[in-house]
Amino acid sequence: MAHTAKATKPLRLYNTLTREKADFEPLDPANVRLYVCGPTVYDFAHIGNARPLLVFDVLFRLLRHRYGAEHVTYVRNITDVDDKIIARAATEFPDLPLNEAIGRVTEVTERQYHEDAAALGALPPTHEPRATENIAEMKAMIDALVEKGHAYIAEDHVLFDVGSMPDYGALSHRRLSDMQAGARVEVEAYKKNPMDFVLWKPSGEGEPAWPSPAGISRPGRPGWHIECSAMAERYLGRTFDIHGGGLDLVFPHHENEIAQSRCAHGSQAMARYWMHNGYLQVEGEKMSKSLGNFVTIRDLLGDWPGEAIRLSMLMTHYRAPLDFTQEKLSAARRTLDRWYGHLGDVQAYAGSHNPFVDGEGSLGAALCDDLNTPEAISLLHRLGDEVADDHEGEDKARFKAALNLLGLGRMTESEWRAWRPREMALGESEIAGKVAARAAAREARDWKRADEIRDELAAAGIQLKDQRDTESGEIVTSWEVRR
Repeated sequence: MAHTAKATKPLRLYNTLTREKADFEPLDPANVRLYVCGPTVYDFAHIGNARPLLVFDVLFRLLRHRYGAEHVTYVRNITDVDDKIIARAATEFPDLPLNEAIGRVTEVTERQYHEDAAALGALPPTHEPRATENIAEMKAMIDALVEKGHAYIAEDHVLFDVGSMPDYGALSHRRLSDMQAGARVEVEAYKKNPMDFVLWKPSGEGEPAWPSPAGISRPGRPGWHIECSAMAERYLGRTFDIHGGGLDLVFPHHENEIAQSRCAHGSQAMARYWMHNGYLQVEGEKMSKSLGNFVTIRDLLGDWPGEAIRLSMLMTHYRAPLDFTQEKLSAARRTLDRWYGHLGDVQAYAGSHNPFVDGEGSLGAALCDDLNTPEAISLLHRLGDEVADDHEGEDKARFKAALNLLGLGRMTESEWRAWRPREMALGESEIAGKVAARAAAREARDWKRADEIRDELAAAGIQLKDQRDTESGEIVTSWEVRR
């Protein structure tokens, strides 16, 4: 039985490989296949990790809507063997055998990631393979690359020979000769070419290790790039529809995935469409621990509802740089307050055709233009105002279904209103004392001290609001937990 898209408007996606938008045509409409690079589970995921999680969740939802949930396969991997994981395990559990310590770290961190993803409204992928569960597939691919002359053995390493692939660099639009000339990394003596990369490496004492491929006697572990190539082939086939991830992964990770997969299989393509979300900043600056603006998803979820975080990120087109700010979070929270106020506790429309979602000028039409979430949200603002006076409730139900397509509107209004931020760092009497001290400092025109107190309260999650009393003319300060 033939499977066709539910909506008539074509889905157009920007392809990093061709640098243009094109109509999306799946290899098999009965099994639309999507792969996205998942987390390396060594610590809490930060808000930069949240962006691809949400972008490709929207794509997954859209594909399910168009082709049917049972006809879309979404694979998002878990990297559970990595230098960062090993380092954290050794530091956090120094008294345990290293492999046991690694198991503790990855188990806890993976669970934290799943909790955070669920709080942000991300659907579970169809498959979520762990790297360590796919070692046999990686070794088979490495053996094939060595046999075909695309990889070589040196000092118990297996390396990919980039010179064996004439169009290496096509995804990132870099020429190999330019990359070689500009290489600034220290080149290991055993490499034929400075751009050659590791497929397999020997393990250190006590580190995770498996019998090596290619006849190497010393046990070892896989390089990062080969993991995704092997897992994508196992769950999606040698060539599939869409590969996604952050812009930072275009080179070298995705470039190297393409090289491994195509050379191992003798194929023309690994994925037919390559999609990448843009970079993220925090309050106008690059996020970094040294700047003190490094924020985890878990931190944010203590102060903001997951839907507000989600909406604030979707306000920016996925390919554009995203400046993540408190102002955007506040705006998203206010918008959701209004939408839930319109909806009450109505259930989402479940009919076969929803004009808010399908057809010209609908939410689905906006998303079909390369996931244009800003346009989709603009439409939701207009629809929300229109359904506010819908006493029958049918259009409200349609509106809620439209929100659901973006992963929003998952609660009832009463559930939304019941959400509360995490426990305040200060007691109410302490807060009142600081508010009074700030008022005294302002009275004494000690503006520096007044600002310091305000900042102390802000750091504890307390937001102050100064208003002039209409009768006395005096400034009155109120406070609330920051949301």
